Amino acid sequence: MQCMHPVKNILIRLPNWLGDMVMATPLVKAIGLQYPDATIDVIAKKGIDFLLDSFPPHQHTYSFDKAAYPGLAGAWKFGKEISKQKKYDLLFCMPDSLSSAVMARATNAKNRIGFSKEMRQLLLTDAYKKPRGKHRVEEYMCLLEKYTKQKLNTPPVELKVTAPLPPQFTAPYWVININSEASSRRLPAAKAVSIIQKIRTITQDTILLIGSPKESDFVNEVYAQLENKTNIISIAGKTSIAELTGLLSHAEIMLTTDSGPAHVSYALGTPTLVLFGAGNEKNTGPFNKNNSCVIRLGKLACEPCMNNVCKIYGIPECLLQLDENKIAESALQLLKNKN
Repeated sequence: MQCMHPVKNILIRLPNWLGDMVMATPLVKAIGLQYPDATIDVIAKKGIDFLLDSFPPHQHTYSFDKAAYPGLAGAWKFGKEISKQKKYDLLFCMPDSLSSAVMARATNAKNRIGFSKEMRQLLLTDAYKKPRGKHRVEEYMCLLEKYTKQKLNTPPVELKVTAPLPPQFTAPYWVININSEASSRRLPAAKAVSIIQKIRTITQDTILLIGSPKESDFVNEVYAQLENKTNIISIAGKTSIAELTGLLSHAEIMLTTDSGPAHVSYALGTPTLVLFGAGNEKNTGPFNKNNSCVIRLGKLACEPCMNNVCKIYGIPECLLQLDENKIAESALQLLKNKN
């Protein structure tokens, strides 16, 4: 039931994954517009909480360390600690996990809004069924729309550019990300080599290959197989995610798989070309269409799937069969639109 008393303090439990956290920015902005006189605080997962420097306006941040607060007991303890610091009128719980609802209940927020799943409705005051067939951004916005009983305009996905270009880099440069947490979304090594070499033929700009420390071996394996390494540099494992934000904000263009960095890139305003294997671009593709483009093979009966591992082919054929020429042409078109 919607609260009728004045809303003074709002708490938002942000998603746990980098890409989802970026896609939460429209809801944070929309809540601020809906309740302009309220203070907005957020709960963010430790490790990606640095992104809040680029977020829509908010006040206090609670950084949640899952290692320090493990399991349901840890989530309850963390929520209780929040309840002792401040009283909240509204809490928007964006993750749909049981632990996030447990944390929400422990805060003692008067109205706790979230999706109904895993008996979460017992912990939330306002639990709604997650809509089907919508983009992740629109799913999140649905929480505010259902609670306020209003149809609202969805703001774009935006991050403020706050990080400078790291001093060791010089523009102009392209950024290429061949990685993903799931092998079904990661470019096979041979395909990555082929795409990078094609990109090398259409631009004289430096090409930076990025990746996390655990992805560096794979990126360096691909780099070693490149016949032409001219102005191609692997920086995988050599930059933090925070430093990567500065790097992406000053890039000419980002060519990437479906991944967290893809969302950071287009949210910063950088032209972003996303290659989709597993996953559904209608749900997790770039939300802003003005500076992004998606390429999908679209020829296999199994597309799109949501599997983290390709169960039919072993190596994701939906990525293996992508046309390098189409990728190059799409990248050049994005740059043309930018200019």
